[in-house]
Amino acid sequence: MGYTKEDIRRIAAEENVRFIRLQFTDLLGSVKNVEIPVSQLEKALDNKMMFDGSSIEGYVRIEESDMYLVPDLDTWVVFPWVTEDRIARLICDIYMPDGTPFAGDPRGILKRVLKEAEEMGFSSMNVGPEPEFFLFKTDEKGNPTTELNDHGGYFDLAPMDLGENCRRDIVLTLEEMGFEIEASHHEVAPGQHEIDFKYADAIRAADQIQTFKLVVKTVARVHGLHASFMPKPLYGSNGSGMHCHVSLFKDNENAFYDESDPLGLSDTARHFMAGVMYHARAMAAITNPTVNSYKRLVPGYEAPCYVAWSASNRSPMIRIPASRGISTRVEIRNPDPAANPYLTLAVILKAGLDGIRNKMSLVAPTDRNIYIMTEEERLDENIRSLPNDLREALNELLRSDVICDALGDHALAHFYELKEIEWDMYRTQVHQWELDQYLTHY
Repeated sequence: MGYTKEDIRRIAAEENVRFIRLQFTDLLGSVKNVEIPVSQLEKALDNKMMFDGSSIEGYVRIEESDMYLVPDLDTWVVFPWVTEDRIARLICDIYMPDGTPFAGDPRGILKRVLKEAEEMGFSSMNVGPEPEFFLFKTDEKGNPTTELNDHGGYFDLAPMDLGENCRRDIVLTLEEMGFEIEASHHEVAPGQHEIDFKYADAIRAADQIQTFKLVVKTVARVHGLHASFMPKPLYGSNGSGMHCHVSLFKDNENAFYDESDPLGLSDTARHFMAGVMYHARAMAAITNPTVNSYKRLVPGYEAPCYVAWSASNRSPMIRIPASRGISTRVEIRNPDPAANPYLTLAVILKAGLDGIRNKMSLVAPTDRNIYIMTEEERLDENIRSLPNDLREALNELLRSDVICDALGDHALAHFYELKEIEWDMYRTQVHQWELDQYLTHY
C-alpha cells in the first residue's frame, strides 16, 4: 500500500500515535531503531532525522558518525499490540550528510543489486521467504530456557502442538499489520514452527522478514515464551531454515517460465540456478552467517549441505516447486533465519545475475537422496558440499570477486572483521562438551 506524507499525518492523529520508531538494520541483521515523539514526525518525513552511525555494528568510525534516516513511507504501520500511547514504525534507508546512500546500509546494498538486475532487463525479483523458529519456555525471571513447550511434530495439532494458540495470535497480529498469511503449521522438530506469508518484491520481502521476527518475539513474550531464530538451538533435532522462493520478472512476465521446456524452466532460470550454485560456497558466510549455522548444515536433519538441484528431491540446496506459469520459481534452501535478509537476497541475486550474464551451464539434476550417497558417488556427479564451518565460509567469501562486489568494500571489510572476531571467540572458548569428554579422562 502506498502512503503519502498526508496519509501518515492523518493516521497518526486518528490512531493516537505518540511515538514513531525509525527502524533500520545493522550489518549483522539486527533491527535497530531511533524512537521519536510524534512532535518530531514532520522532521522525519522531511528526511532531517540524524543519528550516530558509529554506535551501530559495522557502520562507521566515530570521526564520520553523523548519518540521516530517510523513511520509506510505504513501510508505515501502527503496532497493534499497544492500545494506548500507540507506537508506529517507518523503515529507513541510511544516507550520508552529502546526500549519498551509505555504502554499508544492507537495505541500500540490496537496492544496488536490484538496480543491476533492472539494467539487465529484469523489472523485479519476487521472494517468498519461509523463516522457521522455536518456541521455548521462560524461567521464573522471564529469561529464556531451552525447555520446549510441546512435543509435536510436522503438521501436528493440539494437544501435541501447545504452541498453537501463540502461533494463531502471531498470525492475527501479522494480518493486522498487512501481511497476507498463506500457511501456519508445526514444523518437524518439537517446539518448531513455520508461518508462510505471501511473496513480495525483494525489498518488501526483506522488510517483512525483519517485521516478522519482531512480531513473533513480541507475541511469544506475551504468552510467556521465548521465540528463537537460532539456526540450531538443540542437538539431535532439526535446525531452523529460511528457504527463499525466488523468481525474476520482465514487466509482468515470469522470466523463469518456458512452457516448451520439459520442466517448464527457461534458459534464464537455468543460468540463474547455475550462478547460485557456482557461488554457493562463497555466499555461505552471508546466507549462513554464524558459528551455529553450520551445526544445522549436516546430513540427517533435512538441511541442504550439498550444492545440487532437483525438481523432485528435497535433499539438494535448490528445489523447483511444482507450480508453473507465473508461479515458476526456484527454492533456495540453505539460508537460515540468522542471516541478514537484505544481504542474503543481494548475494543470491548477484550470483544468479552472474550466471545469466555468463550463460553458465546448469548441471544435471540430482534426483537421488544425496544423504545416502557415498563421497565417491557425489564426486562422480560433481556435487560439492557447502562449507563445514564459518572459518571455511569466510575463506570462500574472499575468493569470490562477484560476491565481494555485491557487498561492496565497506560492508565486506566490516562484515569480515566482525565474523573473524566471532570465529576466534568460538575457537578459543572451552566448551561444555570438551569438559564432559576430557576433564576426568585425562
